Amino acid sequence: VQLQASGGGLVQAGGSLRLSCAASGDTYHIYAVAWFRQAPGKERENVATIYMTTSSTVYADSVRGRFTISRDRALQMNRLEPEDTAVYYCAARHAGGTFRYWGRGTQVTVSS
Repeated sequence: VQLQASGGGLVQAGGSLRLSCAASGDTYHIYAVAWFRQAPGKERENVATIYMTTSSTVYADSVRGRFTISRDRALQMNRLEPEDTAVYYCAARHAGGTFRYWGRGTQVTVSS
């Protein structure tokens, strides 16, 4: 599975961005897709996960109510805050495995 994230950019606080995650290869057996982010000097954070068989979603407390992950692997980000500034990565995994498929990140910068 090959993934490629896109859609990042510079936005003012309170604005919105939609990140896309293009996928190719054996996408049929993808069990879950997630978006991670990593800001300078901080650990990587899983901000949203969607389970493809049930469409159930899980969000980090820091983004719940503002971010939405969808079955097309996109991440809609609303009411952005400067603390959301980071490189965002999409990742995928098969059932019973870890997130082993990663796309190249896309930079999101939120100005105050």
